[in-house]
Parts: sequence; structure tokens; C-alpha cells
Amino acid sequence: MSGRVLVVDDNKVIRQLIRVNLELEGFEVVTAADGAECLEIVHQVRPDVITLDVVMPRLDGLHTASRLRADARTCHVPVAIISACTQYEMDSGKVLGVDAFLAKPFEPAELVKLVGRLMRRGGAGAAAPGDAAPVVGPTG
Repeated sequence: MSGRVLVVDDNKVIRQLIRVNLELEGFEVVTAADGAECLEIVHQVRPDVITLDVVMPRLDGLHTASRLRADARTCHVPVAIISACTQYEMDSGKVLGVDAFLAKPFEPAELVKLVGRLMRRGGAGAAAPGDAAPVVGPTG
């Protein structure tokens, strides 16, 4: 697989874990430490998919998703929330147009599968608000 993914998480270890797993599958990965940094670099990076944590300093994942959807330059980019979300956060994300959710802790294979699916779908446009994919959680 190929394509560029912008990974946004305030936890450096999680950012690196996601980066390594995606790079092993052939994706190009750029990282940001929070939503504010994401919005600062997204137009230079021009990602095919964006992954967001929910709880981050300066600008959280839901507000970041809202701003990405409100910007004509990024409204079409698939967005996945990768976080230990509450039901309220998942419902809010769906309303904002988040395309998919992956619960932490996650299996690396599920992460790769999710990003690959969003990457393939990205060319056809993002899902309509409220049309988010089901949550993928840990197995076991």
C-alpha cells in the first residue's frame, strides 16, 4: 500500500507505534503532537488520511475534526479517531463527519486495515456526517 498519513496524538510512544506499523506497510507517515500542530501543517503535508486522538492539549481531536471538515481544502480527507472514546465522543465524531473509529488499545493489523480502507475510499470522497464506520475494538 502507499499514501500519506498524518498521525496526530499527544503521546509520543503512540505516535511512534502508529508510524512504525504504517511505514512497515508502505505508507508515508507525518506526525503532529496535537490538533493545533495538525492544522498548522496539514496544508503542506496534504495527507490522504488523518488519524486523531481525542484527548490532546491545545486542540482536541473532535475540535480538530470539526475544523478539518469546515475547510474546503481538507473536508474530503478521511479522518479516523484512534482513541479510547466515550459514547458521547463517538456520537459527536459521527456528527462532525469522522469516517471511522479505532479503540485503544488496538491491534496493529486492525490499524493498517482501517487506514488502507480509508485510503482506498478517500478518492471517492469522505462519508457524509453520521455515516462513520463501526468502532473496531481490541479482540479477546
